[in-house]
Amino acid sequence: MIKKIILFIVLLSAVSCTKEKVEIVPQNLQEYLNVNSGLIADEVIACAASDKTDSSISYIFYYPILGATEIQYFETENTTVNEKDFSRYKKRALQNEAVFNGYLERYVRNDVEEVWSIVTYKTNGKLHKSNPIRLKHQTKPTEWNNLVTIDFTENTSPKFSWQDGIYKENEIYFQVVSDVNNDLLSGTYTYDKWFQYYKLDNVVLNVTTEKPPVLSVGSEYNFTMMGVSIDNWVN
Repeated sequence: MIKKIILFIVLLSAVSCTKEKVEIVPQNLQEYLNVNSGLIADEVIACAASDKTDSSISYIFYYPILGATEIQYFETENTTVNEKDFSRYKKRALQNEAVFNGYLERYVRNDVEEVWSIVTYKTNGKLHKSNPIRLKHQTKPTEWNNLVTIDFTENTSPKFSWQDGIYKENEIYFQVVSDVNNDLLSGTYTYDKWFQYYKLDNVVLNVTTEKPPVLSVGSEYNFTMMGVSIDNWVN
């Protein structure tokens, strides 16, 4: 009888020392932020635009810092929710593709529903999150055109200028000069409706990581400009 009691106490002691590790799987963006609250908060440069011909397709562009990992896309159910309530954003798997040969990237979304979206990723010790992006591919589809004026007074430093299109609500302008291989040479933001390569007098944000080359007279280059609204939609 005494032996049985001692055995019971030993077993009970062994069970009481056993611990189970429960992994928390975030169900929305707010929970994901909570799980990673120990990381330094930082930003993601991102915006969205509609496809040139297919009104159901929208692109969510973002600039991935070198070494970015765990890149994720979140969106709300619709646009009637509070875009600052991160519990309303759910993770969604979308096709991802390179832009300017990987200098930028974009998610491809094939869905007519307009939503708020956010992109996140991690770098060393940091969690980066974009501002909310309002998709408007149904109500205000992006205009694609060639209406840009190029001043070649300085041959190797052309000046590009443009005007707003149908929607006069752009807050900032993103310009890219790339070569014939579509490699990005410079990526800059201005509040003005002009940019001169590669003069930074009116540049307010520069994502060019290396000093770009001097343009060669007689060579071909590409110029891309995005007029972005305050809610990060490309008009």
